Amino acid sequence: MMEQSNEFFDLNKLFATFTTPAALEDTVATINRKYSILFGKIFVLESPQSDELICTYNIDTGNMTASPMANTILLHRKKESNTLYTINALNTLIKSLNDGYLDKNFMVNWQDYKNSILLTNGPELRKLDTAIFKIVDFSRQ
Repeated sequence: MMEQSNEFFDLNKLFATFTTPAALEDTVATINRKYSILFGKIFVLESPQSDELICTYNIDTGNMTASPMANTILLHRKKESNTLYTINALNTLIKSLNDGYLDKNFMVNWQDYKNSILLTNGPELRKLDTAIFKIVDFSRQ
């Protein structure tokens, strides 16, 4: 049983697709058509630091037949602080907090990044505060 559970987590990936408010409906429809969305939900986030909306969703990469959509990135999530981040952003954050050194054992105070998404823009860390704009629930349709 444990092996199946680990396999599920290996295949379960959190994606984020960036879109404009005007293109949101089309983007959500494309995501739903292109991927097998786990849990049947897309969480659409907004940020005061961005004009774009961020569609976040879990997919089963075992059922993925093509490369990710345009404007889509792979994310990770710290549940206790609801922080979304890329690995590059995490590495950049650790270096900025640890005198320029990347230490895989460095402890990040995730509460400092509560309800945000951490990205990189070249070598720079970019923190976007986030709030739920809309939840699209396909299981109720």
